[in-house]
Amino acid sequence: MIRRAARCPSLLLTAALLAACGSGDPVTPPSAGAEEVSSTAPGSAAPSSAAPSSASPSSAAATSGTDAPPFEGDTQPATGEASADALVTVSDVRTGRQDGYDRVVLETDGTGTPGWDVRYVDEAYSQGTGAPVEVAGDAVLQVTITGAGYPFDTGVEEWAGPDPLPGNGTQTVTEVAWDATFEGTSVAFVGTTGEAPFRVYALEGPTRVVIEVAHPG
Repeated sequence: MIRRAARCPSLLLTAALLAACGSGDPVTPPSAGAEEVSSTAPGSAAPSSAAPSSASPSSAAATSGTDAPPFEGDTQPATGEASADALVTVSDVRTGRQDGYDRVVLETDGTGTPGWDVRYVDEAYSQGTGAPVEVAGDAVLQVTITGAGYPFDTGVEEWAGPDPLPGNGTQTVTEVAWDATFEGTSVAFVGTTGEAPFRVYALEGPTRVVIEVAHPG
């Protein structure tokens, strides 16, 4: 049953740049072709995905119940370190469905490359005020972007919704609730149907952090 969950502020873990899912061995991002994601509503057109710069490693596999290859990911926190000169603003958020998993993309613009801390949390709270944030789903994946700056510092217009952003034909991702930017971090909450395996990596051209969540087995 879908419920409303709240979030809590995450503690930034220091890790190697673009490392995720508990290992430091880089691998090639698993997907290719169009991102098939939307920042407006289900059914919107999707931009094309650029070639990956690096990807998150993985430590577990989950099958999707289709002909898709096993999903390489797990449910453990995933972190990546921002570049030393990072000062970015999240300019777009998109969701979409791929073969065997759902995808959430946070596009950024500004200086340097962002880091991230992505993990399941029991409840969701606004990082600035501590107020509960409602997120539709049976689990909440908190996405913290590090190396973030306010729009008046980066000159980049921050993503303004819709908030929450519904899943675009997704199976595991229910919606994305946006928190905002506060003291160098920007937070979004991804509602899911359960604590499914996930993976995180970065792409360039434009710069974006990609979170992929497995479909049920």
